Amino acid sequence: MSGAAPQAGAAAGPEAKAPPSLRSLALYVHWPFCVTKCPYCDFNSHVRPGIDPADWEAAYRAELAHEAAATPGHALVSVFFGGGTPSLMPPALVGRLLEDAARLWPLAPDLEVTLEANPSSVEAARFAALAAAGVNRVSLGLQALDDAALRLLGRPHDLAEGLAALDLAQRSFPRVSIDLIHSRPGQTPEAWEAELARALGFGTGHLSAYQLTIEPGTRFAALHARGQLKLPDEEAGVRMLEQTEALCAAAGLRLYEVSNHARPGEESRHNLQYWRYGAHAGVGPGAHGRRAGRATVRHRRPETWRAAVARAGQGIEAEVDVGPADRAREALLMGLRLAEGLTAEGFAAATGVPLARAVDPRARARFEALGLLAPGPRLVATPAGRLVLDRLIAELARDLDAGPPRPEPGVPS
Repeated sequence: MSGAAPQAGAAAGPEAKAPPSLRSLALYVHWPFCVTKCPYCDFNSHVRPGIDPADWEAAYRAELAHEAAATPGHALVSVFFGGGTPSLMPPALVGRLLEDAARLWPLAPDLEVTLEANPSSVEAARFAALAAAGVNRVSLGLQALDDAALRLLGRPHDLAEGLAALDLAQRSFPRVSIDLIHSRPGQTPEAWEAELARALGFGTGHLSAYQLTIEPGTRFAALHARGQLKLPDEEAGVRMLEQTEALCAAAGLRLYEVSNHARPGEESRHNLQYWRYGAHAGVGPGAHGRRAGRATVRHRRPETWRAAVARAGQGIEAEVDVGPADRAREALLMGLRLAEGLTAEGFAAATGVPLARAVDPRARARFEALGLLAPGPRLVATPAGRLVLDRLIAELARDLDAGPPRPEPGVPS
């Protein structure tokens, strides 16, 4: 990589900021291709045998240039390669895209570069080259520590392969996160507690623990509708959530977002940019962005996206202004997922809307009395409140539906 590109050993704590006078921007690069389609997955992922990455490189590089032109005055604080399965990308392509990013934007001095990886032996063999290309954080999709569960989830690796990939990842990258799925069919809280305790023993600084949900349009949704797939009941699911927070905290990984736990300083800076309603640019099929007061969404079908880029230099299907009410609602939705919650100052700076105008004071008082929101100046969901976030947000934001909030004087929109 060029001298301006990120270095693999760079630190990447969550408080890093853009250089003075520049605004922070996160860059998301979506690689949509997978070896197989997992039965629970509703992400924009596609199985395309025989994909030649060289056929797609020009489209990605054109989209990077387009987004850089749309975000003057911003500096990158993070780059995230997601999917799909971005660990199927050739490391040389990852490196060239990072070199382009370093040429097109100013970079935070300790840029975080994350890549999602499946723990197959083929992909793990690329870890050293991906680190040399500039990736300094990997998110490894272990998903389960049980071969029967991995088969049920449709994962293309077994446990031995997954643990070997984790060992190699920890030797290749300065920061490693692992993903696990709980509340699986047949899983008990006792079994999850033992599985999570084993996972925490691996010593990674970040763990994402997701509750299995039935998403429309997936194979699991069809099986569930036919009564052929039964998830643990609500009480067991709540117990697993409580176990997750308690065990992770005991291991030094505090909950900082409803599904994410990290040692201090190892939180995902990229995802914090989203949850704090910061600017982010998305490139690649189906990628979403929020930058310069506008929402962008790319064409989902990879071939349609690539054809659009060839025609117009970008693959945007829709680009619209985000009004004050929508900004406020989105910021509430994202910010209440965080353990830190929302401050009036931060909310107004991110949305141009006063927090007091965005939140129904009667609903806030009622939820504080019920123990679902913490009292005090910050708007923070308690552990009990995080279990019913959809309800909280719907009622807190009820006044937003009565009319557009007025921007706060002096606050940029």
